[in-house]
Amino acid sequence: MTVDRRKPSLRNRLLRHVLVPLAVTWLLGSALVVGIASYFAQQAFDRSLLDDAYLVASHVRRSADESGTLDLSLSAQEMSTVLFDQTESLYFAVLSADGMLLAGHAGLHPTQVDRGLKPHFDAVEYQGRVLRSVTIHRDQPSSFYVVMAQTTTSRDRLLQRLLTFSIVPQLLLLLWLAAWLQRAIADDLEPLAKLEQAVGRRDARDLTPVPVTATTRDVQRLGQAINALLGRIAHSVQAQREFSGNVAHELRTPLAGIRALADYGLHHSDPAVWREQLQGIAQSQERASHLVDQLLALALADEAQHSLEQKPVALDVLVRDTVLRFLPRADAAGVDLGARGVDQPVWVIGNGALIEGVLTNLLDNALRYGHVPECESHITVSVTDAPHAVVLAVIDNGPGVSPAQLKKLTQRWVQGSAGEALKEGSGLGLAIVSEYVRLLDAKVGMQTESPHGLRVSITLNKPL
Repeated sequence: MTVDRRKPSLRNRLLRHVLVPLAVTWLLGSALVVGIASYFAQQAFDRSLLDDAYLVASHVRRSADESGTLDLSLSAQEMSTVLFDQTESLYFAVLSADGMLLAGHAGLHPTQVDRGLKPHFDAVEYQGRVLRSVTIHRDQPSSFYVVMAQTTTSRDRLLQRLLTFSIVPQLLLLLWLAAWLQRAIADDLEPLAKLEQAVGRRDARDLTPVPVTATTRDVQRLGQAINALLGRIAHSVQAQREFSGNVAHELRTPLAGIRALADYGLHHSDPAVWREQLQGIAQSQERASHLVDQLLALALADEAQHSLEQKPVALDVLVRDTVLRFLPRADAAGVDLGARGVDQPVWVIGNGALIEGVLTNLLDNALRYGHVPECESHITVSVTDAPHAVVLAVIDNGPGVSPAQLKKLTQRWVQGSAGEALKEGSGLGLAIVSEYVRLLDAKVGMQTESPHGLRVSITLNKPL
């Protein structure tokens, strides 16, 4: 069996399913954190710039001469103090309502003039550099604008530091987490790899349980499932071996008898001897065929225990059909075969084929061993509908079985005294019944009848 190398390993697949969502979540989270930090840092810088603009606006006065124009009352030294910054360059301009420069740096104009009360922040280009600016409007002592602009070196540097100190440590942490996950997943999958090697190296004839060293419930359940499968296969193989061994052992005697009868007939020329030997061969063949059928029934019972389907079965119909099928044989043997309790519908939960097999084997046993030539023989199939169960019984008035033998009759190859005396059968009938009853989740009971006879009762489950 070849392995498709294009398919990813379970370890790589698990790593991908863990790390890819983790990396995407980390990236989105980092972007959100950096964006929020940058926003509040920008607010702090803008607030400082706005305070400088308000400071400049507070020193705008109307001149004392007759012209009454606006003038900035700050001296050059005071203005340098206002514009002082260790890392940034600040620029300002005081403009009249018509845009004429009253004080400050020429060429610095607002990108948008708003006569409202709210300050307007924007990015302006001045002397070849992009500056962050704020524009405020004042009506006193007359309408004028103040534009305050600043370079963005500190802002950009702070943003870079935020990116560096927030993303790089988390990236290193993500790489460490990936390495740790790879090792942890490899350790957790090691029992699975060992289980794979143990199953792969296992000989086809070795059906013993596979050793499982599991660190997780999943691998343990997988190992248990494999061992359960091996157990079922071992049980099936054992059943096949028992079947073949039983067939080889039990057919040896009837086949040898058939061969002896045939050889005896071939050494005689009398047609009467031939007829007698042929009748013996036919009887031996019938016994051998019956034995094979019983062995097959046992083998099928062993196989059916893993795939048995139980459903409602009309027991009254099944009993009537089975009894009618055995009537010719009962009449030929001079046995009164009848049934009672089947005049109304009776339903049970089970498998129709198994229930029919139980009844067939019980009737076959009763017709073989449950009658005596010196008195009238009766075989009755009884169906009793109890409140919580249905009892199916086969009752005969034959010689019966001793209490010591009752406990052994359900074992394979064990016969009662009647079977041993008649030299018929193989002791598998009640063993088959016992197996079928176990598969039906029912109960079997045997007891002697008064004054003589045997009752075999099967207690079946009723539908809920």
